[in-house]
Amino acid sequence: MIVSTKGRYALRVMIDLAEQHTQDRTPLKEIAERQAISQKYIEAIMTLLSKNGFVEAVHGKGGGYKLNKKPEEYRVGDILRLTEGTLSPVACLEKDAPECPRKAVCRTLPLWTKLDDLVENYLDSVTLADLMK
Repeated sequence: MIVSTKGRYALRVMIDLAEQHTQDRTPLKEIAERQAISQKYIEAIMTLLSKNGFVEAVHGKGGGYKLNKKPEEYRVGDILRLTEGTLSPVACLEKDAPECPRKAVCRTLPLWTKLDDLVENYLDSVTLADLMK
């Protein structure tokens, strides 16, 4: 599993918003400056996060972004699954994957299944609040 730039930047943006959580909305420009990420790239990430209920977006004067929940209620696994689509180490373990014809004789399936469980469980155990420490 390799986490893409999109996934890494989404985590950075969400941590940034978590650190501003007690304030009103944060303008995109401020996030971009603090995180040294282009506004254009962040816009695409924020659209995805907003459409999926992770952040509240208000456009226009006085607008910006704000978390919809407390930082401790956001699991890193959820953010990465949203941006990456899957965290599975092999295609046969992805959600809704067709059953592999070699499943019954695959010697490596237990290895990949255990790795998948470890990654999912670990990423779901870490929250934005944990990353702020």
